Amino acid sequence: MSSIVDISHLDFAYGSQLVLKHVNLQIEAGSTLGLIGPNGGGKTTLMRLMLGLHRPTRGSVTVGGMKPAAAVRAGNVIGYLPQKAHFPHNFPLSVRHAVHLGLSGKTGMLRGYARDDLAFADDLIGRIGLADVADHPVGQLSGGQAQRAFIARALAPRPKILLLDEPTTGIDRSGQQKFIEQVLKLKEELGLTIVFCSHDLRAVSSISDRIACLNLTLHYHDVPHRMPERLAVEMFACDLEAMGVTPGVEPACACGHEHGDAEDPIPSIPKV
Repeated sequence: MSSIVDISHLDFAYGSQLVLKHVNLQIEAGSTLGLIGPNGGGKTTLMRLMLGLHRPTRGSVTVGGMKPAAAVRAGNVIGYLPQKAHFPHNFPLSVRHAVHLGLSGKTGMLRGYARDDLAFADDLIGRIGLADVADHPVGQLSGGQAQRAFIARALAPRPKILLLDEPTTGIDRSGQQKFIEQVLKLKEELGLTIVFCSHDLRAVSSISDRIACLNLTLHYHDVPHRMPERLAVEMFACDLEAMGVTPGVEPACACGHEHGDAEDPIPSIPKV
């Protein structure tokens, strides 16, 4: 399977503060990657690099074979749900028109939308369960409804990859499960590649077929249930049972290969 995102020898610094160091990561087309790590570990920065909002200090990032800024300009390569997205309560547009705005990156702000693009956007509104409020003011949606509207807006231009930045923050477990089920259904129907950025290991493990564990550098990239116990405890102090991690399972290195010696030390986790 080919890579849709290729991150090679990546460093990034804010001034003299190094945030990402020597990150190598390939994201396969059609996969769901959980990008995990503690707060301040560089997850959102890496996502912003994929969006072309930052430039690497060293190394490279490509999305769909293009530089991130070019992929964003194409309009139909990357869909993005930002952290803490919201509509103002008095936002004057209807849900339908807010979702249609997702097409502007594909067609340009001053050009009309293609009929089939509008039909697809309207179909998305139905798929995510907002058909009955499609003509209501978008600012009056509940939190869960607004989140679904943002998803529809991100998917309206039919992107190849969907970036989700902490999408389950502030949602209870029941709401998280419903959200994850809906995202997985959309992924299957639309042939998406998904990057799910979160510090919530339980949410990540329930949606991802690969996880990338990031704290300054990449400490692990493999299937969720093989994440080394010591790494999970040191980095997250998490509930390992929620991850399905079994003590004693041999760790996998960042390239996905098993180590023959289970006693090989895991590097200490940098504090950033």
